[in-house]
Amino acid sequence: MTQVTAPARATTVNMTHRQTLEALSGLLLGMFVAILSGTVVANALPRIITELHGTQSAYTWVVTSTLLATTATTPLWGKLADLTSKKVLVQIALAVFVLGSVLAGLSQSTGQLIACRVLQGVGAGGLTALAQVIMATMIAPRERGRYSGYLGAVMAVGTIGGPLIGGVIVDTSWLGWRWCFYVGVPFAVLALIVLQKTLNLPVVKRKVKIDWWGATLITAAVSLLLIWVSLAGNRYDWLSWQSTAMVGGALLLGAAAIRVETRASEPLIPPRLFRNRTITLSVLASIAVGIAMFGASVFLGQYFQISRGVSPTMSGLMTLPMILGLLVSSTVVGRLITSTGRWKRYLVAGSALLTVGFALMGTLRADTPYWRLAIFMALVGIGVGMTMQNLVLAVQNTVGAHELGAASSVVAFFRSLGGAVGVSALGALLGHNVTRYLADGLAALGIPTTSGSGGTLPDVHSLPAPIRAVVEAAYGHGAGDIFLAAAPFGLIALIAVLFIKEVPLLRHTGGPLADEVEQESTVAAGGGVAVLRTGVRD
Repeated sequence: MTQVTAPARATTVNMTHRQTLEALSGLLLGMFVAILSGTVVANALPRIITELHGTQSAYTWVVTSTLLATTATTPLWGKLADLTSKKVLVQIALAVFVLGSVLAGLSQSTGQLIACRVLQGVGAGGLTALAQVIMATMIAPRERGRYSGYLGAVMAVGTIGGPLIGGVIVDTSWLGWRWCFYVGVPFAVLALIVLQKTLNLPVVKRKVKIDWWGATLITAAVSLLLIWVSLAGNRYDWLSWQSTAMVGGALLLGAAAIRVETRASEPLIPPRLFRNRTITLSVLASIAVGIAMFGASVFLGQYFQISRGVSPTMSGLMTLPMILGLLVSSTVVGRLITSTGRWKRYLVAGSALLTVGFALMGTLRADTPYWRLAIFMALVGIGVGMTMQNLVLAVQNTVGAHELGAASSVVAFFRSLGGAVGVSALGALLGHNVTRYLADGLAALGIPTTSGSGGTLPDVHSLPAPIRAVVEAAYGHGAGDIFLAAAPFGLIALIAVLFIKEVPLLRHTGGPLADEVEQESTVAAGGGVAVLRTGVRD
């Protein structure tokens, strides 16, 4: 076994284009499974929650629980990727996901479903973090644009196409909503087989030391914050002693996590990463993109089925403009980045389109012409396709090999965190506004209403025509409100990427070598060297 001393920024291994595509196929299958787990239930949720007698809060938490688990575990998977075999880790993540999926399909209550979705999220967190890290290990920086385009296209199909798949499954009588959770299992098993045969990476032999205290404190802080956002305004007032206790507790836990991370020898989220301006701004943009993308798009299925009265399958078909926008933009932009090495212009354009798209969707109502809504959705899809993967690409271009996992997972962590907070906060906003609009509409009909918003989701097809019109209008107006609330976060992402300093991607196999990056980034402290043990394969 040969020891090779290389600069800390050496990141890739020598693989032919064919070998890269073969290994990438397994990764793409795994990523598809991870994304599908969070989106396939979108159009099925109204039916699922109705059959399990759940509430609007349960509707939100079926999605939030997965995002929370993904958020909490992503940096842990990323840190493990810097310390041990990436191939073994991605296979473990797939196995955890399969177990969570099967159990979710067997759930008999919303509580059981939410718990199983947490397990799914743990596996999805590993797949999300490790796909980025493994790609960075296999592929030179300049070539990552093209391959990131492939990954972005798969994420597009999974993110926006999942609801269509879920709608078809729910509307197929001999399948039913439980198959929304089973459908990803064959893909996960196939990904396991493909990865076993095609993925061969050098293992960096290091002593494994995980920052469990940091992981626990970060998870607790995020969880408490999300529980507060989910319950405030419903179970208690936003300005109340409960809110003070939860927000104060989350801040204290966050402060404790920062203290632990600054002292840990192998921190879960290395604080020194944030001395790099590119990483800090990319994280800020990722939070904003996560809030806007996950938080708003999750409720599209609910809008189509309740406000427009369409079936789950038709609801999925009506999101096709967003799917196509995301698919085309991620693929085309990935190739353009590979050919030019320039990436900032696409981040700026994508963030601008995302902001404009959500602002326009803020005009959404139950009777909005579909052609107009299709244009708005396409703008959002194009914006997401141009920003989501390229933020990770920008960060990977500024760190050394020994911290590729941590840096990549930090971006994914904060994007998922933004999504989880977005789903909870916008879900709470939707529930509050819908209750208000329903009360006003029913009062106009002379029908008394009871206070509270914890009722089950309505089946509009069973309602009398006047009441149905009120319900459709209330949910349509509420959907417009949450898209409008998401627009400022797109603007925050735009401002953040405007201040990112662009360093063109290079064709060599290492990380950034430009002197300006060397000076800006203190990630690879002292410009030291890393001793890699090659010849050991996964």
